[in-house]
Amino acid sequence: MNNNTPKKELAVAALACGTVIDHIPSSQLFKAVKILGVENLDTHVTIGNNLSSHRFGKKGIIKVADVFFPEDVINRIALIAPNAKINIIRDFEVKEKRPVELPDEIIGLVRCSNPKCITNNEPMKTKFEVVDRDDVTIRCHYCGQKVRSCDANIID
Repeated sequence: MNNNTPKKELAVAALACGTVIDHIPSSQLFKAVKILGVENLDTHVTIGNNLSSHRFGKKGIIKVADVFFPEDVINRIALIAPNAKINIIRDFEVKEKRPVELPDEIIGLVRCSNPKCITNNEPMKTKFEVVDRDDVTIRCHYCGQKVRSCDANIID
């Protein structure tokens, strides 16, 4: 390739070992970062946003070196990115590829949007049940308030 030819893709270093979360909607990428807590990790983290995707138009991706998230943590991503894919990398190769799975209950992750809910007025964890997996809608266990995943307010 000569120096006058424009590059068509941005190269990102390959991951020797770790986890890649792919197919995150761009609008939800930083919620996924918050859910995983990657800002607190002491390892290499690569975050890509608004990358082109044949299926979604635009997507986000998170690559975390030397970390394999517990199943219950990684599946929390399904709340905001139900089509996300998890890739487990070992020796620079994808050893496992699977979709995220939305758990039946979401505990301590989402703030209830009802200001009168007991979880907003007492020191207790929130608890939501999944009521619609297709439209990803959850309902507060305590007050019955429904929240769509795209409107979910992730707790810090």
